[in-house]
Amino acid sequence: MKVLMFGWEFPPHITGGLGTACYGLTRGLAHHLVDIVFVVPKAYGDEDESFLKIKQAEGVQLSERIYKNSEFWSRLTYIEVGAKLIPYLSPEEYERIQSEDFVEKKTDFESVFSGDFKFSGKYGPTLLEEVSRYALLGSVIASENEFDIIHAHDWLTYKAGIAAKEVSGKPLVVHIHATEYDRTGENVNTIIYEIEREGMMAADKVIAVSNLTRNTVIEKYGIPPEKVTVVHNAVEPVEMKSDFQYTKGVDEKIVTFLGRITYQKGPEYFVEAAAKVLKKYPNVRFVMAGSGDMMHKIIRRVAQLKIADRFHFAGFLKGDEVPNMFNLSDVYVMPSVSEPFGISPLEAMRSNVPVIISKQSGVAEILKHAVTVDFWDVDAMADAIYGLLQYEGLNKMFREHGKTEVESLKWENAAVNVIDVYSETLRHFSKTNSAI
Repeated sequence: MKVLMFGWEFPPHITGGLGTACYGLTRGLAHHLVDIVFVVPKAYGDEDESFLKIKQAEGVQLSERIYKNSEFWSRLTYIEVGAKLIPYLSPEEYERIQSEDFVEKKTDFESVFSGDFKFSGKYGPTLLEEVSRYALLGSVIASENEFDIIHAHDWLTYKAGIAAKEVSGKPLVVHIHATEYDRTGENVNTIIYEIEREGMMAADKVIAVSNLTRNTVIEKYGIPPEKVTVVHNAVEPVEMKSDFQYTKGVDEKIVTFLGRITYQKGPEYFVEAAAKVLKKYPNVRFVMAGSGDMMHKIIRRVAQLKIADRFHFAGFLKGDEVPNMFNLSDVYVMPSVSEPFGISPLEAMRSNVPVIISKQSGVAEILKHAVTVDFWDVDAMADAIYGLLQYEGLNKMFREHGKTEVESLKWENAAVNVIDVYSETLRHFSKTNSAI
């Protein structure tokens, strides 16, 4: 089986959970002998040219990575396209960042095949035009590659998936890692909502990362329940180097928040809980690792609560910095307001760190050895943090059982479930087409 897969981030450039999930899933699929053509936007300019095979498509540079000496990479064709799809930015934020480089103009986003869409081979001035541009490139790639099924991850790639389906006549699976309701609450961007709904409606099958997300897809987007299936995420096993050592540099305990500092992740609740804990247990430092649009608001609140001497902002962590941070941590907290899944608690548990997660997270559906609290209940959150810090026996129990539990949540197993979705989709698609 061969899959044409559209994403918008992949190692080494990962800014969030989707890139981690895509990497783990492709490795899992390759383990089960599935071939993947993975398409991702390239807007970095720092890739090693010795690994690239340059291709041209309609005047746009495509870069196809050539990997050798690896069973995984031998099954992966990795195509980078010149498109500035910057992860985790709203259309407004994207336009502000790009304003110095582009002159604002109006564009029709309804269809990449519409007469109003003029493909020039240059970057689009707005995020929504980039989505449409990526879709047009997707149709070119679909016409030049052989594959059995299309798999598109999240809204930025749905138009590309639809375009590839129209060109190839092959079935489409869309993967929901987060919805507009997760990112913004009820203040949804209606254009993004419509793109998401269009992708789900056009898909032959929809994969949701949790039952929480599946319910949102059905209730908020009107997608038929029989069309939506759940495949929970997993975590990539990591082998520590034998000579690896780490030291805190401080005597205090460390409690960590790691994620984007945005509404969805609930950073303000972490701060309020921290202030409560410090009143009873001063021998602790709180670390907020990440970046986002709420950073300044959180910094001001930390100052107002007079806990700045016990609260540290680590910035965005990448690569080995993430497991290193977990290895310094005594407790990890994910207080998300709406978390479709949440891979970071699995990464923390893998590193022997007890975790506290919100009940409003998809990962809470599968974890037995994690403390769960409502994101808004800062008293319960503070009590949980205090308990894990104060009582070594409790901390040890969650550490040992948590690590054992998470070691069974492998991407190879999740990939089996995705392959089942592919097989069912192909059978139904073939049966439907043969009946026409």
